[in-house]
This record gives sequence, structure tokens and C-alpha cells, in this order.
Amino acid sequence: MAANPTPSSSTSALIKSNGYYGSKSFEYGSVKHTLIRCSPSIYSWKWKAKLCGFVSSKQQVFAQATYKCDYYNLSTELIPYKDALSWQKCLVEAKQALLKEDEDVCSSLVVLQHPPVYTLGTRSSEKYLHFDLQHSPIDIFRTDRGGEVTYHGPGQLVMYPIMNLRHYKMDLHWYLRALEEVIIRALWSEFSLKGSRIDGLTGVWIGNQKVAAIGIHVSRWITYHGLAINVTTDLKPFSKIIPCGISDRAVGSLFEILNSSQDVAIPRLKGSSQKLDASTLLDLTLNSLLKEFSEVFQVDLIEKTALDVRSISEFANA
Repeated sequence: MAANPTPSSSTSALIKSNGYYGSKSFEYGSVKHTLIRCSPSIYSWKWKAKLCGFVSSKQQVFAQATYKCDYYNLSTELIPYKDALSWQKCLVEAKQALLKEDEDVCSSLVVLQHPPVYTLGTRSSEKYLHFDLQHSPIDIFRTDRGGEVTYHGPGQLVMYPIMNLRHYKMDLHWYLRALEEVIIRALWSEFSLKGSRIDGLTGVWIGNQKVAAIGIHVSRWITYHGLAINVTTDLKPFSKIIPCGISDRAVGSLFEILNSSQDVAIPRLKGSSQKLDASTLLDLTLNSLLKEFSEVFQVDLIEKTALDVRSISEFANA
């Protein structure tokens, strides 16, 4: 990753006085995306970008304050897909109501696991199913995210960010690349695994194995749905579908890759020669994802209880 540019000494004091805290960059293709971390002020993001010396046409520069993000941790629970979708829609509706009143909107992040379920996106084709739709071997749910059919199940961490893209960049391609960046950074920082993108596709691969899928929906620039990463997931149910409509690449899990590959160092517990067990691997993956999510989107995670997100849906349906 290219080093982050820094303001010149002649402008440093002026920038800091207006809330400049630094910048983060990541690259996608030939374009470097730079996030300027700053507090809100009367000055436009273009003004701040100019002060920081971002002038190359190869850079897409945007500025943002550090925002609060309510974090609902249900990562050890198996939440039915229908319930999780209901929670997300309630959060989206609440944020849109605030926007109508010209109130600021904080982000939300729900992390959980699902019981076994196949989900199909808005325009998913049944040709990617190896079974009759009316006789699915497990629950099946058609939903309003983009993308083709995929599988969710125990051992797969699912992250649902509900975010106001007005705070960032109103560009769905940018948002998808940013979610991929979270995963790529998390894999590298915690496990020294090199995640990669594939041109024209969405998700993250390790070698030829897809370990993370992404599908989103955006309503008036408020996002929901999100990403799913196979940590200790049983991969057998993927054989009943063509995951994400991609037939020439395999699906993988971190557990299998770390324990079978000769090319990566298997993470070990500190002070122990034993390999990581499934539970610890889930914990480490989650913590790394949360750290990188906070960095990429420049948010402060404020942990809420599971009851908080459940009560949102219950109140809305009362």
C-alpha cells in the first residue's frame, strides 16, 4: 500500500486547527482512494483535500468526520435470516426518518451467524440451483440484495452495515470495494493471508477459493445487507448451488485453508504450539474485521446489547 501523503509544514497548523487528523488510502486497480479524517467544519472537503496536496487525477479524494457506529454483537448466535432482514429494514427506516428531519444519522453494524439458508438476490436465476426451488434441501429465501444465490450457515460471520453513504461517497462501486478492503486487510493483519479481488466480480478470494461474498441494497443512500466470510463453515451446502453464479472457481473457508495449505503459516495461540480451534478462529476473525471496519470507514464502534436490536423490530411491529 502506498504511503499516506502528509500536509506540508506550512499548512499543517492550519489544517489541524480545522480538525485534520490524518488520512487512509487503499488502491483498487490503478485508482487510489484516499480518506481524509477530519472533524466537521465550515470548509468543504475539496478545500481540505487541496490543502493536503491531493491533486492527481488518479486519486479519488473524499473527507469525512469520525462518526459513531452502533455495534450489535450477535456473533455467537444463529439468527434466522428473516429476523435479521427485519432488523435491518427497521434500522434503515429509522435513519431515513431522521434524515427527513435534517438530523444527523449514525451508522449501525449488526454481526451474527445464520442457521443454514440459501438466499437469492433480486434478480437471481434459478438456473444456479441444483435442485427444484419447491424442494430445497434447506430453507430458501428470496431477498432484495444484489447478486446471485449464496449459502449462509453456522461458522460463517455475517456483517450487516447500515450506513449513510452521504457521509462517504455516493458511489455503490466505491462502497463494494471498501467492504472488500475491510476483508482483505483483516485477512492479512491477523493471519498473513493474501486476499485478492477479481476484476468484474465482487467478493474476496484466497488463491482460487472465494472466502467472502458481498451483496448490498441501498435505499436513498442508506445501505443494508453486507458481507459474509466463511471461517469454519461447512462447505457441503455450496455444492447444491453455483455460488454467486460463478462456476469456475471454488468456495473456501479460513479453517480449511489455514490447516491444509503449505504456503501459509498456520496461526497459533500465544505461548502454545497447538493450532487454533474453531471458536478461537471465529473470535480472531471477528476482532480483526471490526478493527479494519473501523479504520476503513473511520467510525467509532459503540457496542450495544442484543436486546437493543431486537427491541427495534418488536417496537416497529407492535
